[in-house]
Amino acid sequence: MEIAADSLNGSVIFHAINEISGFVLYMHQQIPAMLQDITLEFDSLCSEYKDLEMAVQQNEVKPSLRRKHAGEMREAKRGIRRFEKLMRQVSDLQTALKQMINEVREFRDAILIIGGSPLRPQHVYELSFSSGTAVSELDFAKSRASEVLCRKAIRGLIAKGAGCAAYSGPSKMFLLVKAPASFNLPLHFLPKRDFRYSNKIVPLKLKIKSKTQDPKTDASSQSGSSDGVVESTPNDFIWFQCRHVIKGLECNTPTDGE
Repeated sequence: MEIAADSLNGSVIFHAINEISGFVLYMHQQIPAMLQDITLEFDSLCSEYKDLEMAVQQNEVKPSLRRKHAGEMREAKRGIRRFEKLMRQVSDLQTALKQMINEVREFRDAILIIGGSPLRPQHVYELSFSSGTAVSELDFAKSRASEVLCRKAIRGLIAKGAGCAAYSGPSKMFLLVKAPASFNLPLHFLPKRDFRYSNKIVPLKLKIKSKTQDPKTDASSQSGSSDGVVESTPNDFIWFQCRHVIKGLECNTPTDGE
């Protein structure tokens, strides 16, 4: 599947991978709602709990309402505990991806894997970006181009039947990226030079191409740079596995006959 992007830089690539990973988790029933909705709910619960706790500390709760207030605090705390590990895993993966994109000039390929391990996947999504370049110290603000591209990508994945398989219980999502062999972010990525997943798995492949690709610019990006980011030719690229894994939550699904 191929999608044309109005523009394609490091920030757009980050948001594309981030949105697609959240969509993949939801469609494979690893999270109970879209990641954006869970993030909003989590932030709301944290804010609510903080307000309730502050009211107790400042002795603003009337005696007649203390039992109700305590119940509201327990409910908010229960919701926070349900999602806080997931939110931490998502945040760690996002941080790693941003640092990687800031380091690698010619970043083009990523793989999202749902399964028990990268070598034993249940579902594989291969993402490739044509003429995408990362610029040091990106602010990663979500642009209009990012929003349009993410919507196109998700509509395309739905049309291709992404996530139609039966729910097989909580699993894990792994991220692998291709980068020059000299790439070095040991706290976030481990080299997997000869990585290959089972050939029994048929991946869903998504290629994103820039409408404004400039052959001269694309060629010059492979010839080297002196601005401090990692430069290399595509032949020198190897796979790196992100250390941060997102573990699926237990989701309630209807059983046959219900």
